[in-house]
Amino acid sequence: MNDLVSVPTRGTLLGLDYGTKRIGVAVSTPDQSIASPLENYTRRNPAEDAAFVKKIASEYQAVGLVVGLPVHMSGDEGTKAREARAFGEWAGIACGLPVVFWDERYSSAMAELYLQQAEVSLKKKKQRLDKVAAQIMLQAFLDSDDRTAAPGRWPN
Repeated sequence: MNDLVSVPTRGTLLGLDYGTKRIGVAVSTPDQSIASPLENYTRRNPAEDAAFVKKIASEYQAVGLVVGLPVHMSGDEGTKAREARAFGEWAGIACGLPVVFWDERYSSAMAELYLQQAEVSLKKKKQRLDKVAAQIMLQAFLDSDDRTAAPGRWPN
């Protein structure tokens, strides 16, 4: 199970791509069928970061958060995954929403590939990368047949 936590199956979800400097944000449609990139947020300090998460959750009437979990190829969790878990728990408390963690392996690489194929300039690519990675991760969650699957453990 995904930490025995679930998010509602209807209503807008926010996808958060955790980073120590930036957070990529994506948003789902209320029927949870399509994810769209929303914005990149440059982290400042805990108070301003919490205000941002609360504001965006309120503005989009989010019913839950999906936080990308950077697991190793083996499926094991390292330092960055622990940081992402701590961030997700903090973000959930900050805005009073349930949080699930989702495998985000390859999301940044896929985002970079998509932006390269779209012939986006290097400057614009850097501006868009994190929010597109959040969109890819959130869309993978929305498309999953088993939203309770543990991050990093793919079915055989």
